[in-house]
Formats: sequence, structure tokens, C-alpha cells
Amino acid sequence: MPLPPSDSPAAPGDVPAASADVPAPVPAPRAVLSADEARRLRRAHEERADALTAEHRERRRRGEKHPVEDFLFTYYPFSPARLRRWHPGWEVAYDAAADPGPGDGTVGDVHDGVRSWYLDRSGDTAPTDSASRTGAPHRGTSMLRRADVDRYLAERAGALGFMARLLRSSSLRERRPNLACFGLHEWAMVYRLPEGAQRHEDLPLRLGREQTDAVVERERLVCSHVDAFRFFTPEAVPRNAMAPTRETQVRRDNPACLHVGMDLYKWAMKLVPLVPSDLVLDCFEHARATRVLDMEASPYDVRPLGYGTVPIETADGKAEYQRRQRELAAGADELRERILAHVEPLAALLPAAR
Repeated sequence: MPLPPSDSPAAPGDVPAASADVPAPVPAPRAVLSADEARRLRRAHEERADALTAEHRERRRRGEKHPVEDFLFTYYPFSPARLRRWHPGWEVAYDAAADPGPGDGTVGDVHDGVRSWYLDRSGDTAPTDSASRTGAPHRGTSMLRRADVDRYLAERAGALGFMARLLRSSSLRERRPNLACFGLHEWAMVYRLPEGAQRHEDLPLRLGREQTDAVVERERLVCSHVDAFRFFTPEAVPRNAMAPTRETQVRRDNPACLHVGMDLYKWAMKLVPLVPSDLVLDCFEHARATRVLDMEASPYDVRPLGYGTVPIETADGKAEYQRRQRELAAGADELRERILAHVEPLAALLPAAR
């Protein structure tokens, strides 16, 4: 629904032009949710998030590790509780009555009625589902809550600009995918390690130590992802065709790289509350599906955990890896474009973009 006149675009001359070091004015929200609508959306999000993390939370309660799925909660430092928080995205405001109030203490990211990284203002709320005495839906003046975009642009401008550039440059629209890596980054992480020194000590090497090293020595390493490359063993580092760094990440990230696709979950979480929670959960599900191929193509034997094997040391295994890699890259690109649809309009407001 339209916002109140106080938030309508000002006439020319009413708003001073943004200076070179101050972000341009943030556009008004496109929609306003009633408290009822916001509560329904939050409840649906929490139920979906709880279902996605239920097995992990149960394993954690029992003190059990899972070498495939724990990655999503350890390498990416986001707890199930944080994943459970609902955000409508920066283009949507909602009635703050949907959140715990001042007398409710701390509930999630709401502290005594104030929500972190959100801004409140007085305004007209959308009609609620509760009927008034006249039979008409309630509509009145209340506090509208919206992501504090101005604060994000002021305090995280550098991070926002970096993420927007990285996501755009690693899109299929901008960069040809490289399908020749075959997941060998996991093999390079155990190359010439002594027995018991690998990260997943509970998983045996599928081919044994000598044959695993032989695969690394026979194949060509072309890993372009800095956060995979930094875990290479010292002996594997010089075997890689490049030495990716944080400074070269924007120009090196490969749209087909499994880790680039999984990292969409990281970027989406870092962009909260600007991006909506349904997109964050979609990125989480994509990362989980990608992690399966990451480990099935690894040197570890994950069959005891109920997974399959993609033997990338064989021609058939390479073909299977590339087939699944293409599918995952296409799914990742759809998510990337959805993130960019929320982020690029804000990145354009930054002084460096003007």
C-alpha cells in the first residue's frame, strides 16, 4: 500500500542534493505490512528455518559431529537462532506491534521493544485482520518498523560496495564459468598430510593415502577461490595454477565454483536486514545441496553417512561432477541475481557510485 504523504518523494528543491561523501536519499518502502501480516510471515519463516536446522540441533544436543552438514554452521558462523530471525527486506516496512514490546525484555534481536538495525517512525499501518466495532478492519496510526538503511550505508558502505561488485562480477552474465576444477580443492587440502592430520579425522580416505596424493600429482589444480586455496597444504600450494588472494577475489571468483555458490549464503546473511529472510533460507538450502557434491567428490569416503561417491579421478566421475556443477551454477546464479536486485539499488546510492 502507499506510504503516508510524509514519506512521499519530495518536490525538486525540497531535499538538498547529496554531497560527495554522503549517501543519496533512500527510496521509500514499496509496501507496508500490518502486524497480523508480519506475524504470519514471521511464523512461516520460523517454521521453515526450524525444519531446516532440526537435525543439526538434535545432533548438537547429543554432542555428535557431522562432517558434511556441520560445515554450514562452523565454517559459516551463523547459528540456527540467527537463521531463524525474520526480516522482510529493506523495501518493506511493518507495524512494530508485531514484535515484542518494551516490557518483554530481550527476544531475539528485539531489546525492550527496539529492534537492532531497524528504525521506527510514526505512520499509517495497513489494515489488520481484526474487525472493529463497525465491522471494518482496523486502520490507524502506529509505529512502522523498517530496516535502518541509512545506518547500513553509513557504517557498512565498504562492505556493501564490495559485496555488490563481487556478486555482479561472479555472475554468469559477466563471467564465463570454469568447469575444469573437478573439486580438487578438497584433495589439495590433504595432499601429503601424515596419517590422522586431515580435517575430517573420522572419515577414511576413499583411495588411501598414496593414491590420493597420486591423484593430486596427476591432475591440474586450477582453484580460484581464496577461501578454499588458503586451506591447501604447503606442498599443494605451488601446484595450483594461480595464487588467489582477497585483493584478486572480485576478478577471480568463478560462477561455477562450488564454494562461490555456497558463499551466497554468507553474503545473504551479511546483508541482513536488507535482504528478505526467504532469500536467506533459499541460499542456505542451496549451500547444503552444494556441500553434498563438495564432499561426494572429495577424497573422503562419505558412503557410511548415506551419501554417494563422485570419483573425479575417472572420466565418468569427471563427467558426473561437471553435470551436477552446471546445475548448481545455474541455481546459484538465480539466487545471486535475486540478491543483487535488493543490493544494487542501494550500492548505487553510495558516494563512490555517483
